[in-house]
Amino acid sequence: CEILSSLPLQMSLYFNVYFFPFWWLITVAILYLKYPVLSDYYKFILVTIMILVSLTELIRLYLGYVGNLLEKVPELAGFWLLTLLPQLPIILFLLFNEGLKIHSLERAVHIIFAAFLSFQVFAAFFALKRMVNTLATRFRLTEFHRLEEQRPGPG
Repeated sequence: CEILSSLPLQMSLYFNVYFFPFWWLITVAILYLKYPVLSDYYKFILVTIMILVSLTELIRLYLGYVGNLLEKVPELAGFWLLTLLPQLPIILFLLFNEGLKIHSLERAVHIIFAAFLSFQVFAAFFALKRMVNTLATRFRLTEFHRLEEQRPGPG
């Protein structure tokens, strides 16, 4: 029985679990410092983003661990979608929007987080592709063997 889990994806998830609290603390501390100089709509956007990223990241990392280690396609697909759709665009918005008055430390942690997310998008895609192909092949083989057993013998 071949193991389908992706070691590079799992290593990335492992390091991401330890990096996320560091990223969160740095981002919240810098948000606290620059909050008075931001316009009202950027204040609202940044607080909303922090809440959204915090909740999504916890769910995303859980789905990544379960999907990769237990070789569950729906969980890994959910991880991939949560990485690709809300997380990556939000981090890129935080990284490249100059209206947010980005601090250099903030830019550094956003670059690292964006690198984690970008790598995980590609690693999860290839892990998903491999899992789906292997599981589809196993399904076809079991169906073939089931049909072979049901076929009447000669004579």
